[in-house]
Amino acid sequence: MNEFLLIVLAYVIGSIPTSVWVSKHFFGIDIRDYGSGNAGATNTYRVLGSKWGTFVMVCDILKGVLATSLYILIPYYMHDEWDRTNFMVGLGLAAVLGHIFPVLADFKGGKGVATLFGMVVAIQPIVAVCCVGVFLAVLFFTRFVSLSSILASISFAVFILFIFNEKETLYRVFAVAVALMVILTHQKNINRILKGTESKVPLLRNRDKRKSRRKNL
Repeated sequence: MNEFLLIVLAYVIGSIPTSVWVSKHFFGIDIRDYGSGNAGATNTYRVLGSKWGTFVMVCDILKGVLATSLYILIPYYMHDEWDRTNFMVGLGLAAVLGHIFPVLADFKGGKGVATLFGMVVAIQPIVAVCCVGVFLAVLFFTRFVSLSSILASISFAVFILFIFNEKETLYRVFAVAVALMVILTHQKNINRILKGTESKVPLLRNRDKRKSRRKNL
């Protein structure tokens, strides 16, 4: 199996529309007709609840991991770290492109953040863990998944360029491109955050209720 076929296969894996299939099979709706109209995990959280949102997120992450790991089907890449990293980036980007423009769902997908994270897990798991830490910290204090995704993507570039000082040029360019891509695809979310209309995920509701009660005392 040559590189081109693996790139196509990575795109098809990324195109698996987890949230669309879940919403249609279990709820009889198309997730893209509700909430933000996005076919990603965040909108699934909003519309279908945390259980299904988590399920979709895990599946979308696994899409990135699986697609990026397809390099193992070509023995050459098992022994050349430089070329392997470049090829893994190509496979991962194909999967992300498939998630955003899924051939299996009329080319109307999500924003690709979870699949992108799965790609990072496959290439550099330590950096992925650091980005998860940033994501969870921001989510804990704000409950904005969009803001958490944006800051995690920016931190990814910071980790690659400065903290871990990755030497591979393509990977460094990729890290910057990821940050820019996530910012650009979240323009509407940024505007809603600034206007105070961005939806929050249903986390830590009891904490917020306690704070509200204290203010009213």
